Amino acid sequence: MHFNIEWHDRLGSTNAYMKDCFFSGSRIENGNIVAAREQTAGRGRSERKWLSGPDTNLCFSLYVETDAELLAVPSLTMATALAVTDHLNSLRIPAAPKWPNDVLVGEKKICGILSERVNRPDRTGIIIGIGFNINMSSGEAGAIDRPATSLLIESGQAHNLQQTLEQLLPLLHHWIGEWEKGGFAAIRETWTQKAGPIGKPLSVHDGDVRKSGTLAGFGEYGELLLNTENGLETIWSGDVS
Repeated sequence: MHFNIEWHDRLGSTNAYMKDCFFSGSRIENGNIVAAREQTAGRGRSERKWLSGPDTNLCFSLYVETDAELLAVPSLTMATALAVTDHLNSLRIPAAPKWPNDVLVGEKKICGILSERVNRPDRTGIIIGIGFNINMSSGEAGAIDRPATSLLIESGQAHNLQQTLEQLLPLLHHWIGEWEKGGFAAIRETWTQKAGPIGKPLSVHDGDVRKSGTLAGFGEYGELLLNTENGLETIWSGDVS
């Protein structure tokens, strides 16, 4: 995959911008990236807002050309989370992926990922949106309604957004390449090792529904398998705690 990066000083949402380009018939190629130094109308899962002040967080969207079925989208998100995790680990930050679409340091979120499948008559692909907390201060993190952290908080120093994205590219190339070879099966072992361990107590809530049990593993498409008092249950979406 060859990456081509288009930087913007300010966008509402990199995912929305890339979708507009895609559906307007604009030329968009496999590996195209749209990145913004400030994002004013980003969103995460369950329509949560993801706002980012100037040069605070790395917000970017990546287009992957693929005719993979809709069920394969979550595992591409998971492959992306492994890339971010590896980058943080290389900086000696003890990060780990959290099912289905986050990267945590301890219990604090440092990165969220949102992937959307798009298609038009001549092409089909997936847009991966990444929001990576880079220079968020402790005060800004404390104002968020969920535990959050950043590269600045964890490392004690500010980081350049453009350099961070450049450092991520080889890792994205590797993990997306693995996913392209074999879907979730190609990343299952590493994902389970980093997001586990098997047997870990979990509680999953999706809307008003909450289920508790222990991690039994992950299914064919990366769905969470939960051992509960009612037996093995398959979880396709939800917040894990």
